[in-house]
Amino acid sequence: MASSSVVKLMCLVLACMVVVAPLTVDGAITCGMVISKLSPCLTYLRSGGSVPANCCNAVRSLNAAASSTPDRQTACGCLKNAYTSISGINSGNAASLPGKCGVNLPYKISPSIDCSKVR
Repeated sequence: MASSSVVKLMCLVLACMVVVAPLTVDGAITCGMVISKLSPCLTYLRSGGSVPANCCNAVRSLNAAASSTPDRQTACGCLKNAYTSISGINSGNAASLPGKCGVNLPYKISPSIDCSKVR
């Protein structure tokens, strides 16, 4: 049986798809895309240890896809919302994830970030 965290994650993905998808244009970042791509990172975000290769591939892929300021702000907002709605995420693990994957994000993954200031 699926754990409650996985069920919450899938509900969040579906909710983001329903809310955001109609408002996007081709090639734009959506919360559904962000959350579904980063699902392989959930174990690391909660427990630490080594970062799975498929997690780093997802981080690099999302960073490359967020090529405009609006896309980066959307991705930031999605990460911020996921951070606060998914239980058990360790703030240190979340902050260190991009660096461990060799990605330089223009913002820190944190529930307190002001995504409107991301450029």
